[in-house]
Amino acid sequence: MEARAVAFYLPQFHPIPENDAWWGPGFTEWTNVARARRLYPGHRQPLVPADLGFYDLRLPEARAAQSELAAQYGVEAFAYWHYWFGNGRRILERPFSEVLASGAPDVSFCLAWANQTWSGIWHGEADRVLVQQHYPGVEDYTAHFEAVLPAFRDARYLRVGGRPVFYVFRPEELPDAGDFVDLWQSLARRAGLEGLYLVAEMSDLLGGGPRYDRVKEDGFDAGVYMRMPAGTSRAETARMRAFRKLAGGPEIFPYSTDWTGQNRTGDLVQPCVYPNWDNTPRSGRGGVVLHGATPAKFGANVRQAVASIAHRPADERLLWVKSWNEWAEGNHLEPDLRHGRGWLEALRDGLR
Repeated sequence: MEARAVAFYLPQFHPIPENDAWWGPGFTEWTNVARARRLYPGHRQPLVPADLGFYDLRLPEARAAQSELAAQYGVEAFAYWHYWFGNGRRILERPFSEVLASGAPDVSFCLAWANQTWSGIWHGEADRVLVQQHYPGVEDYTAHFEAVLPAFRDARYLRVGGRPVFYVFRPEELPDAGDFVDLWQSLARRAGLEGLYLVAEMSDLLGGGPRYDRVKEDGFDAGVYMRMPAGTSRAETARMRAFRKLAGGPEIFPYSTDWTGQNRTGDLVQPCVYPNWDNTPRSGRGGVVLHGATPAKFGANVRQAVASIAHRPADERLLWVKSWNEWAEGNHLEPDLRHGRGWLEALRDGLR
């Protein structure tokens, strides 16, 4: 493979008490997926899983089946979304905790800290705070590091240059990102590690400019430029606006294969590719849709992204994929009834 594919992995496919209380008994991400509806002509909803079905991540068999598919199609590692809200508050930790404790499956992994307040925005209740993200200070940063240190020591953990990879979703929300980086690097070396490979997200979803652009200044080892492949030509925009007017929402953009023209490159910038985006299962008519996504178009973006890092040492050619299984955002590699294993095949072929 010409790049190391790392796919973001959502653990919200099992019930937890908090979701039961907020959204009703038995709620999981599948609840959003199953109730999705077609909102305009040509809109492809609902999305229905194929090979893996409506799985429950409490089952080791489900996690093993995911691992086998990932390995078969070139996904080197899952980046598990990891929730630490401060003062030891965690959520949705069970699937990864069981993967770590059991030693199975054997697919590589890393942790991606989703450091963001949970609200009801997915369900049209943006002002409803469910869990507040806090940053109590050095003691909490230290407790957080110690909580994930066993994962860093695991032989399966994704590494660059011998250093465990740790991803920060919202570095711009840290009180002082540089202090966080310095502290965690110091704690890692004190724990006998060679250090950490810390990655910051540079979120720029629709091309308005990144929310965070201080990767080098704050001491991160890399930044992942996150921009959806949304077409913006005058003709495309006019056609999509007509769609939106007819539908009364959501916001619609054509899926673009102009990856090189839309994305940043640079010594510290790593690429991210999207199979698709459609978060109407969560947000209804307030959602955003990339219209016309296909495995062939996704494959074209994978090839361009891989080419952008081909000059780097093999160990540093990380290609981030959003995502392995974020079904209610319409971005998944897992097989569906419409395209089968097409998304996986496109990734595998693009990586070669």
